[in-house]
Amino acid sequence: MKHPLRNPFADDLSVGQVASRSGIAVSALHFYEAEGLIRSRRNAGNQRRYPREVLRRVAIIKVAQRTGIPLKTIREAFKALPQERTPTAEDWTRLSAAWKAELEHRIDRLTRLRDHLNDCIGCGCLSVKSCPLHNPWDELGKQGAGPRLLDPD
Repeated sequence: MKHPLRNPFADDLSVGQVASRSGIAVSALHFYEAEGLIRSRRNAGNQRRYPREVLRRVAIIKVAQRTGIPLKTIREAFKALPQERTPTAEDWTRLSAAWKAELEHRIDRLTRLRDHLNDCIGCGCLSVKSCPLHNPWDELGKQGAGPRLLDPD
């Protein structure tokens, strides 16, 4: 039985508790840990225990992933924090501002692709006479293989 005056928020969380609170599968938490995004310690029974602040890290990972930020970028951002601490509100403001430019670039690229999707695949294939992206003398071929106009990345 727990002591009635003990702060329940001071306790570390089991992997099941973190999964339940964060909405992330246990296997995903293990993966995040293997990738260096979160950390746990082992108790006397060799069970993983996470500090409560892991919930904030997992929330940031989820939001960043939903916007398409790669795990590598998230890991680098976490490692850049002093002592790799859990991000504060100020840290989140900096992280999200840095990721915003990347997200804007991705949105612009996808919008361009969407808007021209029916016009041409952008390969410069010269096979469609009405192609709005006509590529006389295969000039785009000098830039490399594959679609060059609509997907320049």
